[in-house]
Amino acid sequence: MRRIWHVIVKEFKQLGRDPRMLLISLVPPVLQLIIFGYAANLDIKQVPVVFCDMDRTALSRDLVAMFSVSEYFNHTGNADSIHDIDAYLDSGQASLAIVLPRHMARRLAQGRKTAIALFADGSDANSAVIGLNYAQQVLGRFSENILLQTLAKDNLPRVEPAVRVWYNPALKSRDFMVPSVLALLLMIMTMMLTALAIVKEKEIGTMEQLIVTPLRPFQLIVGKISPFALIGVLDILLVAAVAVFWFKVPLRGSFALLFVLCLAFLLTTLGLGILVSTITRTQQQAMMTAIFLFMSPMLFLSGFIFPIENMPPLIQAVTYLVPLRYFLVIVRGIFLKGIGMRALWDEAACLLAFGLAIISISVLRFRKRLG
Repeated sequence: MRRIWHVIVKEFKQLGRDPRMLLISLVPPVLQLIIFGYAANLDIKQVPVVFCDMDRTALSRDLVAMFSVSEYFNHTGNADSIHDIDAYLDSGQASLAIVLPRHMARRLAQGRKTAIALFADGSDANSAVIGLNYAQQVLGRFSENILLQTLAKDNLPRVEPAVRVWYNPALKSRDFMVPSVLALLLMIMTMMLTALAIVKEKEIGTMEQLIVTPLRPFQLIVGKISPFALIGVLDILLVAAVAVFWFKVPLRGSFALLFVLCLAFLLTTLGLGILVSTITRTQQQAMMTAIFLFMSPMLFLSGFIFPIENMPPLIQAVTYLVPLRYFLVIVRGIFLKGIGMRALWDEAACLLAFGLAIISISVLRFRKRLG
């Protein structure tokens, strides 16, 4: 233990000689979370829409007003004919065009069906799909109002849905995304810093000096990663505090459980940092390897951005090999659902197994490189 302690002290002294590194380790995660928390908002509002009202009746104006007063649409203009809507879509002034046909009010009054044309700019498929869904909801309410007026005259019974949304009642995508940033920043900071610190020792030649000391490989590794484990712990506390107190994301579960499982995830990220250092010779190589070989695949295959359910079956099978997948389920479950170990034990077990396996492989490979 004395040898490990001396290595830990040496690492902290070295870290203290470079205060900029300590500053970079603690301040950027908080700033990134604040910026990402505001930027990563999947709630699409104020969809620019242009109308072509060919009916020009009180009923058609009421329908246009339903879109105009909605927070999800921004009424950007009116086209005199259906051919004029191309200019709005081509220039980007509107991403959705709605054409109200002639004699729409008359046909509805006669109880006949009428078709309302929707044109969407599909260059941004996600925004187009969401905008069309919003428009269909407004049109659905409009049709429902007409139906209810008809039913009210006949005094017929009707069914009204009572909708309840659990865990995220306001349906804010920010509450879903911000807790996930904790996992992302923890992975980036600890993996990158660990890999760069060990490779830096190789570059400046101090690793050879450490090798000739009586230190065992395991003692050297523990001493090297201890400062970055502490930085990871501080990042957990800072990022969680910003998520809860700045963005007001509810932490419905146990923070103690979240903290313990974050430590289990640290085993994976620190182990990957050591593994990267054993296959690279320079800090530039270490950074590129960490980003393209580990971070990018985990980011894309973990469910952080793209839903795993939408991936092909083969890719879904591959995602089970991504530790970040299990940690995201844990973080989102504790933050939003308030669930405990009884519901998360399988994800926690997989995360711990990955952590122990990766750290063991990294230590063995590091020992082999020292040998």
